[in-house]
Amino acid sequence: MSKLRYQARMGENAEDLLAVQRLRHDAFFAGRGVARRADGRDADGFDEKCDHVLVENIGNGRLVATFRLLPICSGADIGESYSAQFYELHGLTSYDRKMVEMGRFCVAPGERDPDILRAVWGALAAYVDREGVEMLFGCSSFHGTDAAAYADAFAMLREEHLAPKRWLPRIKAPNVLRFAQRFRLAPDRKKALSSMPPLLRSYLSLGGWVSDHAVVDRDLNTLHVFTGLEIASIPPNRARVLLATPG
Repeated sequence: MSKLRYQARMGENAEDLLAVQRLRHDAFFAGRGVARRADGRDADGFDEKCDHVLVENIGNGRLVATFRLLPICSGADIGESYSAQFYELHGLTSYDRKMVEMGRFCVAPGERDPDILRAVWGALAAYVDREGVEMLFGCSSFHGTDAAAYADAFAMLREEHLAPKRWLPRIKAPNVLRFAQRFRLAPDRKKALSSMPPLLRSYLSLGGWVSDHAVVDRDLNTLHVFTGLEIASIPPNRARVLLATPG
């Protein structure tokens, strides 16, 4: 067994929050070729409402990844989520069980160790289990706004992974890519998977689904899709792997 290199923990204080805001800034702005903010922080009004997770290198204490979690009692409150700013989520308002929105996930620029994502999922699985969460959702981002670069990925999403009709998010943002209409080619699976964000691939491998359109975010130079995962739909063998991953 390989030595554990990363550990995840919940943020505890203002110092931790500042650290994750600075890491997000480096990843979302400097890391994506977007103009830096003067204060070197990525912060918004949702930060105070969320639980923040820090993934650190055990050997040197370096913060290598972070994400935040917004617990929601049920779909009746989904309008209070970050995602609701960009997607019309009326179809999910009838969902009557606990939900959590995962957001602002990022990895420090230059870090590519797959064990980091394993630590992320281990921490997320532990949180879901501890809090009794039944649905996980959020936005999954593709780098850049050139949709053609992701033609196979979007075609695969359209063909295999669209949300159940009763939950399908509707268009709300002013600038969107209707990929389910645009990309009707037979996808090359290898190209599709290699061009997808690693977090999105993980969602899909667990039975996750996406919206039928992507929001074009020119401020962060991304295309993002709404992503949902009902915990009960995770195949048992995949659930065991997740829960066995150290957080």
